[in-house]
Amino acid sequence: MGRVISINISQKKRTSKEPVSYGFFRINEGLVGDAHSGLGLRQVSLITKESIDRFNKNVKLKKLSGKEGLFGENLTTEGIELHRLKIGTKLKIKDVILKISKIGKECHTHCAIYQRIGKCIMPEEGVFAKVIHGGVIRAGDPISIVK
Repeated sequence: MGRVISINISQKKRTSKEPVSYGFFRINEGLVGDAHSGLGLRQVSLITKESIDRFNKNVKLKKLSGKEGLFGENLTTEGIELHRLKIGTKLKIKDVILKISKIGKECHTHCAIYQRIGKCIMPEEGVFAKVIHGGVIRAGDPISIVK
């Protein structure tokens, strides 16, 4: 079982996000109030603390660790290596059910983190999901894989 470390939001695309105390996830939209919400495959973005830790070790920039939302993710998680799951896998976080729709992404116009340090983890280990059942998510909420 995994857990949510942080819910993160931004008003603009291609920027870091800031942690918020909770988020409302709406069916077929994503995180309400986030610049990336809306129809499509990438309604919610997720990255694991484990991926961030590996990234920090490889780029040797310890100042990046502990900053949730830095990679533009809506949910920072731990305990489940999300990028190793299959597309179509469903995750349950309290009442919210997310369905993994994409693993990794194309980075046509490099994001703020790439421009700042020359590398980003989202193209390889970022996970995107659609909201198939909405509700509220808070830091600390458990994550389970729906069988």
